[in-house]
Amino acid sequence: MPTIDKHPQGSFCWMELSTTDQNAAKQFYSSLFGWQAADFPMGPDEVYTIFRLQDKDCSAACTLRKDLIDHGVPPHWMLYIATDNVEESTRLAGELGAKVLNGPFDVGGSGRMSVIQDPTGAHFCLWQGKETPGIGIAGENNTFCWADLNTRDRTGAKKFYSALLGWDFQPGPDKDDSTYLQIQNGPQMIGGMPPSEHLPPEAPPHWRLYYLTDDCAATTAKATGLGASLCVPPMEIEGAGSMSILNDPQGAGFALFQMKMS
Repeated sequence: MPTIDKHPQGSFCWMELSTTDQNAAKQFYSSLFGWQAADFPMGPDEVYTIFRLQDKDCSAACTLRKDLIDHGVPPHWMLYIATDNVEESTRLAGELGAKVLNGPFDVGGSGRMSVIQDPTGAHFCLWQGKETPGIGIAGENNTFCWADLNTRDRTGAKKFYSALLGWDFQPGPDKDDSTYLQIQNGPQMIGGMPPSEHLPPEAPPHWRLYYLTDDCAATTAKATGLGASLCVPPMEIEGAGSMSILNDPQGAGFALFQMKMS
């Protein structure tokens, strides 16, 4: 079981679902992935759910605030990116053209964070962990494994994230920059950026999270049986494996990935 004790700067360290029906979401993801849900009080009538797998934190969930719903924010998965200095990273993000929507602020003793909208329109959070460095497990079925940035301004995105986090964007072998680009953070490949024409006209720029499975077709069928809607049916990715894209029963999008066996 690959465990994680520390997340290097620029790595994806936490995945958080904001949803309109937290209890239903807990049931869905627990049934789909075998996660165990633990609730922690956030206030008089709210709880924060941490999902665990093999006794390690693997994702989280909370109820989408009414003011956000009133402003048209749908249920969604939010991606957190590790930083060694959230104050400095947040300041730099603003100088690079991002909108700082909230923070930096403390999350109890767990850590310190800010909420950012990148210059192309996609949202993410910066996280400087204290008691909670981030997820504690990866590389196992039903854990987070990848994230895609879907944006119409790939040039702007490359410039922003490279300057903010030191990421490198590279096409695959014998490919050029107009194709799918892999995101490298130091020695690790952590995500990618599809061609901009793959983003539907009605869809805003966003990050899409992928969860690992050993059978994409079967897990996709299980998800739809539990009430998820299918956006992209299982499809082969040349040289990599297979994937599908779904919306959970409340409408939050996520993807499944099955690694190709060598």
